Amino acid sequence: MGFKCGIVGLPNVGKSTLFNALTKTAAAQAANYPFCTIEPNTGEVAVPDPRLTVLAEKGKSAQIVPTRITFVDIAGLVRGASKGEGLGNQFLGNIREVDAIVHVLRCFEDNDITHVEGRIDPVSDAETVETELMLSDLDSLERRVVPLRKRAQSGDKEIKEQVELMDLALEELRNGRPARTASIPKGSEAAFAALNLLTSKPVLYVCNVEESAAATGNSQSARVFEMAEKLGAKAVVISAAIEAEVAQLDDAEQKEFLETLGLTEPGLDRLIRAGYDLLGLITYFTVGPKETRAWTIVKGTKAPQAAGVIHTDFERGFIRAQTIAYEDYIAYGEVKAKELGKARDEGKEYVVADGDVMLFKFNT
Repeated sequence: MGFKCGIVGLPNVGKSTLFNALTKTAAAQAANYPFCTIEPNTGEVAVPDPRLTVLAEKGKSAQIVPTRITFVDIAGLVRGASKGEGLGNQFLGNIREVDAIVHVLRCFEDNDITHVEGRIDPVSDAETVETELMLSDLDSLERRVVPLRKRAQSGDKEIKEQVELMDLALEELRNGRPARTASIPKGSEAAFAALNLLTSKPVLYVCNVEESAAATGNSQSARVFEMAEKLGAKAVVISAAIEAEVAQLDDAEQKEFLETLGLTEPGLDRLIRAGYDLLGLITYFTVGPKETRAWTIVKGTKAPQAAGVIHTDFERGFIRAQTIAYEDYIAYGEVKAKELGKARDEGKEYVVADGDVMLFKFNT
C-alpha cells in the first residue's frame, strides 16, 4: 500500500532543495532557473515515530523497521499551465498520480534567487497554482459530463451518481472554489475520489522561510497560516536551506546544530508527519524478537484489511487479532498484558486504532 505526496509550487521556491533534504540525496537538481526539474523525482522516506524505539526495547527486538511514505518532486508550474504554458500538461498529469499535494511557498527574500513573477507573495503564489488546477478540473469535467448526462437518462444508477457528483464539483469550481470544498453525500466519498480531480486532493502548505525564521516563522508564513485556516488546510514552517544542511549531519551533529537554531527536531520530521496526517493515515505495530515494525493503514481500517497490509494471505485467512494498546504494551509487556486482560482478541469488525500492537491469527 503506497501513498504519494507530490511536492509542487512555482519555480524557484525551494521544492527540489526540500526534496533533496527529504531523500538525503542530490537526485533532484536544485538550480536557479525555472523547470530545472523536468521528470518527477521520487523518494521514499521513513516516517519518524519515537514509539518504535520504545517498543523495540520492550520487545527486545533485533531491529526496527519504520513505515514509509513517498514524496514526488514535480516540475514548477507557471501561470497559464492549464492552457499548456511552461510544462503545464506534464505538471498536471504528474499531480493526478499523487494522493496529496505538498505546496511549497516562498516566504523568504533573496535577491540572488529570482522569482518567476518578480515579487514575494506566497498567498498570491498559492492562488496562482490553485487557479490553474481549478481551471484544469473545470475543463476536464465540462468535457466528461456531457456524454454521461445522456447515459444517465437510461436509468444507470452508477452513471447517475457520477453525474450528480460531477455537478457538485462543477458548482464549486464555477464559483472559484476547489472541488474539495463540495459537500459530498455520505457513502459517495470513494466515487467522488474516483473522479480524480486535481483540486479534490488534500493540500499541505509548506512555508519555506529564511534560516533566522525557522523556529518562529515570519510575517509571510503568518499570512499563509491564516489562509490555510480559512481553507481548512494545514501548514508547516520549514527552512529548506537548513534542512539540506541537517540532512548531511549525523544524529549527534544534527541535535547540536538544531539547538543553536532554537529547534527541537528537524522540520522535515514535522513535514513527514503532517503529510501522513493529511492522507488520514495511522500506524499499527508488530513486535517480536526479530523486529519491531510499523505498518501504515488508512484511519478506519478493520482488522482483516490491516492484516492484508502485511500479506494478502493474512487477510484471506483471517481468524482474529490479538491486540494490545501501545500504552498497555509499554506499561506491562506482552506476557503481563495477557495476564491482566489487556490483550484483546478482536474479530473481523474491529477498527484498528493508532498505536495498536497486533498479532494476527489466520488460516493458510
